[in-house]
Amino acid sequence: MFCLIIADIMKRFFTLFSSLILCIGAFAADSLTVFYRIRLDQNIDPAARRLVTLGLEKAAAADADYILLDLNTYGGAVDAADSIRNAILRCDRPVISFVNMQAASAGALISIACDSIYMKTGSSIGAATVVDQAGNVMPDKYQSFMMGMMRSTAQATGRDPKIAESMVDTANVLSLTPSEAIEVGFCEGICEDEFEVARKVAGSDGFIIRNMEDDISWLDRLIQFLLNPLLQSIFMMMIIGGIFVEIRTPGIGLPLVTAIVGALLYFAPAYLGDLVSYWEILLFVVGLVLIGVEIFVLPGFGVCGILGIIAVVLSLAFAMVDNAELFHWDGSLNLQPILRPIGIVIISASAAIFGSVLLVRKLFATRSFDHIALRQELKADEGFTGVASGLESFVGETVTVFTDLRPSGKVKTADGRIFEATLKFGGFAEKGTSLTVISAEQGRLYCE
Repeated sequence: MFCLIIADIMKRFFTLFSSLILCIGAFAADSLTVFYRIRLDQNIDPAARRLVTLGLEKAAAADADYILLDLNTYGGAVDAADSIRNAILRCDRPVISFVNMQAASAGALISIACDSIYMKTGSSIGAATVVDQAGNVMPDKYQSFMMGMMRSTAQATGRDPKIAESMVDTANVLSLTPSEAIEVGFCEGICEDEFEVARKVAGSDGFIIRNMEDDISWLDRLIQFLLNPLLQSIFMMMIIGGIFVEIRTPGIGLPLVTAIVGALLYFAPAYLGDLVSYWEILLFVVGLVLIGVEIFVLPGFGVCGILGIIAVVLSLAFAMVDNAELFHWDGSLNLQPILRPIGIVIISASAAIFGSVLLVRKLFATRSFDHIALRQELKADEGFTGVASGLESFVGETVTVFTDLRPSGKVKTADGRIFEATLKFGGFAEKGTSLTVISAEQGRLYCE
């Protein structure tokens, strides 16, 4: 009896002790400053845009105190950078940029949008001049647009707009080292890693860093992979090249399947990643329908075909742009972000059509083409005939049986033309037999 009492007391003691430990742990966890780290070490493109916006959403879901943007990029697409900038400016919790070596061009714009900037020894920020894919400086209107974004972003985060504008100036483009950035108020301090940044911001070691990589599902990783600009260009070429080859060859085969697969791989990741709306997919389908109507229903190539091509091009281009950048809150339409995607679509379409022509010519001479599309042609010299007219001139002439007449078949005239024929009074005539045409009615020769 005494042992049971002692055991019960010990059990209650351990239960109380465990509860106390859990309470202390929960209190300690609540007192820690939570940093949510988003690693951005790639070109600024639609995939990077989705990565950052997804990270901001996950940081809010995790109730993080700060968002730490670990940045190392040489820049990229201005429209994608502008989308990231807007997402950061609208974020309801402080965003810290840690320039982990480079924040050039579009990367500088993103950093300036953050509430505070910390830089690593040897890093730099600036050089935001707008250039094309070949590195050539774009015209003044593009530089003016970028300058305006840099100024407004600096003003929104309490930094000197003139210095931000100087990072775009083509005459004397500005880049800042960590010490220079601190001197002009563009950097809060020099840190060697994310832990040192968190320690300075939190003011102590009472912090934890959650990495976005630990929260990304396999689906998110797949979407990020498929949003790679190189893959998107390949998918676009599959769509346009498949449609082109399918139109040029009879039957339904591999080219159409290729176009469908390309469309799924192009639109599905963007739709799942909230980068494409249903209306862009609908516009693509409407364009295909218009092209189909023009080819199979209406003669020639006119309004339907032109509208269909425009619809397909615009749908592919709009899918590469954040809709928030097209339509402002005041309802106005901003066409600036769409110009570059349209150029990419046109270049990809030209490459796809050129490549398709070469591919068809290369494969047509091989037996492999038989597994891709129907190559059979119905030639008259092989006995394929349609409904002929004007056959009265053959009355009285001698023709040769081309296929056995039982009593109908085909005959060949002296000039090598083949027509449908019937024995006037019935019977049978073997191939090679000579007959005389006695009448011609409804596209058929009657012989004896």
